Amino acid sequence: MATDAPPPEGPVGTSPAQPTTEAYNAVQASAEFADLRRSFRSFAFPLTVGFVAWYLLYVLLCNYAGDFMGTKVLGNINVALVLGLAQFATTFLIAWLYSRHAATKLDPKAEAIKSRMEAEA
Repeated sequence: MATDAPPPEGPVGTSPAQPTTEAYNAVQASAEFADLRRSFRSFAFPLTVGFVAWYLLYVLLCNYAGDFMGTKVLGNINVALVLGLAQFATTFLIAWLYSRHAATKLDPKAEAIKSRMEAEA
């Protein structure tokens, strides 16, 4: 979202100190950063594998289980349509779960690392 607020006042021609390459390498090797990566991976990888498996199951069912997928559930609504819509619901559910996980687990850890790096620069 754009804002009409002017940039903060500061000396002209200066920019904040930037961390060095060595500082980034040190942070990358730290236990704190490893914990941040572990928190991300422990959430993202299982959900990614699960969603891809669920999607491939849907595709395989559509290709090889036509009679099952054509089974009427309610009126003209069949199993294929229900499972197809469930794909969308699953996508939105995963996005919502990830945003909650990031806000509660990842963002505080990342902010702590960022603050420490900015203080040292």
